[in-house]
Amino acid sequence: MSHSGDAANNIKDMAIDFIAGSLGGIGSVYVGQPLDTVKVKMQTFPALYQGMVDCFRQTLMKEGVARGLYAGTVPAIAANVAENSVLFACYGLCQKAIAKAVGVQNTGDLSTLANASAGFFAAFFSSLVLCPTELVKCQLQAMREVQMQSLKQGDTVSKIGPFRLTKNILQKDGISGLFRGLTSTIAREMPGYFFFFGGYEASRTFLTPQGQTKDDIGPLKTMASGAIGGVVFWMVTFPADVIKSRIQVAGSKETMTSVLMRIIRKEGPYALYNGLRPTVVRTIPATATLFLVYENSKKLMHHFTD
Repeated sequence: MSHSGDAANNIKDMAIDFIAGSLGGIGSVYVGQPLDTVKVKMQTFPALYQGMVDCFRQTLMKEGVARGLYAGTVPAIAANVAENSVLFACYGLCQKAIAKAVGVQNTGDLSTLANASAGFFAAFFSSLVLCPTELVKCQLQAMREVQMQSLKQGDTVSKIGPFRLTKNILQKDGISGLFRGLTSTIAREMPGYFFFFGGYEASRTFLTPQGQTKDDIGPLKTMASGAIGGVVFWMVTFPADVIKSRIQVAGSKETMTSVLMRIIRKEGPYALYNGLRPTVVRTIPATATLFLVYENSKKLMHHFTD
């Protein structure tokens, strides 16, 4: 095949991965957003809640479903579409680059370690587009708790939407204000996606019957593999995510290390795992949905374009 033909195929594959990743990201947000809100609140204000159920109940009673549990859904969708479209597009490119480097003809034949490494490198690029939207999402989710700290008696919590909040951040801190927590985002994403894609691909390999390929395992096993990848991701990266949430909700200029040491000194090391339970509970259906939508929409698009 000519170089121009290879280039055209690479562009087509990247576009399909980009679109499939976007669709998967949208599905995962609607499934997992309420428990993501609970996670952010527990990470940022651990003393306010007695646990996952208490945080969920208080948020539902005081703020409702739309403004409470689904607070930050618009930037969450923007964050997930931005992250997953770039992540899966770059993941496909990194798989091809690694396959070429190790002399493997088909990316489907790459080892679990090679796939995990592709996820590691792809996550650097997705971090750059994720950070601003993730920051707005986190600030919206924890807005009531932030305002309550400075409210006088009789004052009410004001409601601010994602576009007004973004405008406020830009007016106050400029473009750099939207990239608060970038270092901790990268520190979470790169090792996290090494284990995310490693766990997913290892699970698919394990669940593939003798004589079949990973693409033939069906929706339930695909969802199970996605759920395993998601759980492994959060178990490995959760402390970095707690630090990122603290920095982003406060709009802090502190370094990752200083926030880490302050949390350990004042709250103890267990504070680095506040919100882990709702995160794990959420990630099982959310990442299962992500990979189910991603794999099936990818197959469908390849079917109509091949």
